[in-house]
Amino acid sequence: MLVPILLFAAVPAVAAPAEQESERAFAWRATRAGKLLPIKEIERRVIPTMKDAQYIGFNLDTESAVYTLKFLRNGEVIWVDVDGRSGQVLGRTGR
Repeated sequence: MLVPILLFAAVPAVAAPAEQESERAFAWRATRAGKLLPIKEIERRVIPTMKDAQYIGFNLDTESAVYTLKFLRNGEVIWVDVDGRSGQVLGRTGR
């Protein structure tokens, strides 16, 4: 009886990596097709503008093609939304 419970508990842990892989696969295909800028290009444009902030990483919304870059400065999290097609900064939360 304990084994089925443990197997069921492991299901959510499997879903997150599959979702991330889908995001990566989308980004790779869209970049290869010229429909999306590579994350390295987005980072090259945005990171230098975030003085005194530590870059944490990014997420990609595959429906809107918006990268959200995450930074940490003085204990405050800052998110920068960037259009993945043009590289234009769309908005920023935090200081």
